[in-house]
Amino acid sequence: MDQHDEHGDLGDAEYAEFMELAAEEGLDLDEVAGDLAEMGHGPLPVLAVVGRPNVGKSTLVNRIIGRREAVVEDRPGVTRDRVTYEANWNGRRFKIVDTGGWEQDVLGIDASVAAQAEFAIEAADAVVFVVDSTVGATDTDEAVVKLLRRAGKPVVLAANKVDGPSGEADAAALWNLGLGEPFPVSSLHGRGTGDLLDAILAALPEAPSMTFGDLAGGPRRIALIGRPNVGKSSLLNRVAGTDRVVVNEVAGTTRDPVDELIELGGVTWKFIDTAGIRRRVHLAEGADYYASLRTAAALEKAEVAVILIDGSETLAEQDTRIITMAVEAGRAVVIAYNKWDLLDEERRYYLEREIERDLVQVQWAPRVNVSAMTGRHMEKLVPAIETALAGWETRVPTGRLNAFLGELVAGHPHPIRGGKQPRILFGTQAGTRPPRFVLFSSGFLEAGYRRFVERRLREEFGFAGTPIQVSVRVREKRGRKK
Repeated sequence: MDQHDEHGDLGDAEYAEFMELAAEEGLDLDEVAGDLAEMGHGPLPVLAVVGRPNVGKSTLVNRIIGRREAVVEDRPGVTRDRVTYEANWNGRRFKIVDTGGWEQDVLGIDASVAAQAEFAIEAADAVVFVVDSTVGATDTDEAVVKLLRRAGKPVVLAANKVDGPSGEADAAALWNLGLGEPFPVSSLHGRGTGDLLDAILAALPEAPSMTFGDLAGGPRRIALIGRPNVGKSSLLNRVAGTDRVVVNEVAGTTRDPVDELIELGGVTWKFIDTAGIRRRVHLAEGADYYASLRTAAALEKAEVAVILIDGSETLAEQDTRIITMAVEAGRAVVIAYNKWDLLDEERRYYLEREIERDLVQVQWAPRVNVSAMTGRHMEKLVPAIETALAGWETRVPTGRLNAFLGELVAGHPHPIRGGKQPRILFGTQAGTRPPRFVLFSSGFLEAGYRRFVERRLREEFGFAGTPIQVSVRVREKRGRKK
């Protein structure tokens, strides 16, 4: 399947059938085609923004995404939930990983900058390296350059804080970093960011390097994620270490071992190491931020996220945050409860209640109970992962979807609002991995009704273990016939 197919996942015949529906409803066909193309795209390419503290990374990220979302404060240690943002420049969409969130001189600034840059570069398709032109290149900058060279990803050099003609000369001095032309910008005032973005888009591939499923028969990629100390390392070491062989270790570009090929249930899987197996960076403060940066990097590379939760403790906010990250990244999801064998009846009862209450957003995810210490039930992971991947790749034919939508609307019309009754006209599944639907309606659909539609879609078509994205386009009919 061609990634750049403007029909999304629709074949030509289905696309024609769908456009016929749109024409019958009297909608603007160009608009409809645009809506489809937007929802049908595969995963977006990823841009990492790296650099020393206080060179203006987060300000630049805000400038690029066009809103103040990446928290900018003058003190380090501002924890943020998000490290990835979506951006759009000249109609091209991409993701940004901002590493500006946490910089504290724990191991010496160099080590923490390096560690951050490493995680981010690993997940990225291209990198923006931000240097403060008023200071010039420092030793830390030189160290990051070495990292970038090793990683071999395309790099765009941003010379920040160039606020006037005098700064241009400072920027030009950065040629000798050996990364090509420095782009003079002022992320505060927005000066020069247009040229920078053009250069970034030239460096970014149309589709990410990790486009899924290109390697016929290549091992499926699993990210094992969870909050710190939940037992990820023991689980992976258990899987990789004992009777199960590590088929081989792929030497990574930046850190030595990155991914491990592991055989489970007669199938080889690629476990994306979230740098938990052999952690090099032990940080006291800011560890959460690192953990989320690592998690984001792992999710970018994976197809399915196995989220490990400690069954012996109450679900923490961090657990739900990690689950949200996986869902927002659009990955298939399996939830594994660790230490299940240690729970007494009472704790199991309460855990069930907690799950019902706190994991309501992922009721669709397969659940397995495992023990990282004893390796019990590890074999149950495989069917769960396979179920989730199958759901993630499920595609509903347009004809069948519209028959379902027709019954749904007839049986459960949208409540009347302001004298009007919005209804779903028709829809299609524009993409898979995860399943993405576009519904065209005659008016705004309330959140409650959208959730109802999603729930019914799941009841009808399964979609176990996968988030589904439903986007609604309100489209006026042209030349309404009275």
